Amino acid sequence: MRELIVGSRESKLAMIQTHLIIDKLKEIGINYPIKIEKIATKGDKILDVALDKVGGTGIFIEDLETLLQNKKVDFAVHSMKDLSPDMNPEFTIAAVPEREDPRDALISKDHIKLSDLKEGAVIGTSSARRGAQIKAIRPDLNTKWIRGPIDSRIEQLNQGDFDAIILAVAGLNRMNLSEKVITEYLEIDRFVPSVAQGALAIQCRADDEEMIEILKLLNDKSTEQATKAERYTLSLLDKDDKAPIGVYANFESDQITIYLSIASLNGTKLLITSATGNDYKVVAKKVADELIAQGALDIIENSKRGK
Repeated sequence: MRELIVGSRESKLAMIQTHLIIDKLKEIGINYPIKIEKIATKGDKILDVALDKVGGTGIFIEDLETLLQNKKVDFAVHSMKDLSPDMNPEFTIAAVPEREDPRDALISKDHIKLSDLKEGAVIGTSSARRGAQIKAIRPDLNTKWIRGPIDSRIEQLNQGDFDAIILAVAGLNRMNLSEKVITEYLEIDRFVPSVAQGALAIQCRADDEEMIEILKLLNDKSTEQATKAERYTLSLLDKDDKAPIGVYANFESDQITIYLSIASLNGTKLLITSATGNDYKVVAKKVADELIAQGALDIIENSKRGK
């Protein structure tokens, strides 16, 4: 019987997500022995520099893809938002399991909501998108980058380094922390999340047919369609995924609604739109064209220059 080796980042959240996938495989009757190969990626090692300064979210997956390429692991579990829209054709996303809550959440000292934070309060975030969205809503607040695992960020907040931090609800849910720490959920119509936030991607080699057949049993069609629509929408504007762009797609019956936001780094410009239709490519082009008409491409170009 083939032993399966799964590649995972070694952070607490990554290991929780990997064990979640292993448990689901066992639940559906996959009885292969499964071993975890843990790795500290470049993104896990460099914690004193903001993400957009060290290569973006791709720094969390490159080392795992190298393990796949060298056949050291059979598949890898990723937070899908870390995957580039232009993935190496040597690999494939064999499954996209059911999505967790895609929203962002504010966690603050004394559970003070965003609208009630004092002028000049410091918000910790590792995301240019989140920082720009906060500045657009509350230009009197200050944002400061924060890196490290979820529990480390919460500890930094408790130590007084920040007045509040912003984290993805999905990670907090998976770590059973949401009820304990969340002050306020940031709703999607104002704070559009990053592409595929809350979704996992199970990646393997494109030529490993046996592995693909096993993993596709975990696929959730609705989540797969939604994240495909989000990644496609992003590709119409910023294939490099370097700008403060939020995209969220939601399927209900045969209708898809896509929310799209683009913000300048300083928050002085925030463009948000949404549209609903039957064909995700048509809807994606509609929302992209609407924001392009409002100056989105200039905002994207300026953000890449650090403006």
